[in-house]
Amino acid sequence: MTRKRALDAVRAVLLAVVLVAVGVALWRNWAAVSTELRKLDWRVVTAAFLIGLFPPAFTMLGWRALLRDLGTDLPLPPAASTFFVGQLGKYVPGSVWTVVVQTEMGHRLRVPRRRMAAAGLVMLGLSVLGGAVVALPALPRLLTQSHTALSPWWGVVGVVLVLVVVYPPVLNALITKALRVVRREPLEHRLSGGAITRCMLAIVAAWLGTGASVFVIARALAPEADASSLLLVCISGFALASVIGMVAVFLPAGVGVREAILLLLLTALMPAAAATAVVVLIRFLNVLADVLWAGVGWLWARAHHLLPAKLPKSADDVSP
Repeated sequence: MTRKRALDAVRAVLLAVVLVAVGVALWRNWAAVSTELRKLDWRVVTAAFLIGLFPPAFTMLGWRALLRDLGTDLPLPPAASTFFVGQLGKYVPGSVWTVVVQTEMGHRLRVPRRRMAAAGLVMLGLSVLGGAVVALPALPRLLTQSHTALSPWWGVVGVVLVLVVVYPPVLNALITKALRVVRREPLEHRLSGGAITRCMLAIVAAWLGTGASVFVIARALAPEADASSLLLVCISGFALASVIGMVAVFLPAGVGVREAILLLLLTALMPAAAATAVVVLIRFLNVLADVLWAGVGWLWARAHHLLPAKLPKSADDVSP
């Protein structure tokens, strides 16, 4: 058995175990969870869904800013189409299939594969970094399982460290080393401070927007909870859970990992059944938003013949 097939087998088994565990947990607690879900007014769910539509758009704008700085200024329609269709790749184990799909679609737009792949990989890294910034306030709560507040000094240290990392000379050096590790060509030229700033602002806005949609649902199910603490957990806690899920590359879109961590943080402020309902519903709304954006992008791509007839068998098959 080749190394790739062995990794694919491990990913499939791990995904199956996680899905079975999640399924069993939901089945055992479904009566309580479904009761909580029925408490939600349709207007609350609609508001959470509409808020959740903005984060993917923010992320796309950040990715487009990177691509423009690297030398390709795609008009908004083809950029959005390429990005949103590619986003469905994150639901495939391995975390790089988003980049693979975007690279193949970009090739039909005459964007060099090397450039498109570099933009996608850098975007993944900056998304984790931006999420880590937003997640920082929730970290003490996860580690101590208490209502420990974040020390202002830890916040200052975190912000300073992030500013150091995104300082163009430092970030460009880190990107060069990271691309070398994954056996990719270096960037065609260094990223500018303006592009890095625009991209990071878009990423942080996306994390805040997603957390806000979580808060809308959580607040409706736990109106007695302290609003400020709940807002902290919904925004920072969701970012923390998602970042850890993104690092778990063996699972598509952090399935199971994100839910477990967010549930752990929410149960400190609301009943377990209500927290589970929040976790289940927000995953569904996130997937629905991704599918809706991808559907719009797919229709545009299909009309303009951007969809590749056949994807590479593996991420390594994408030539620079």
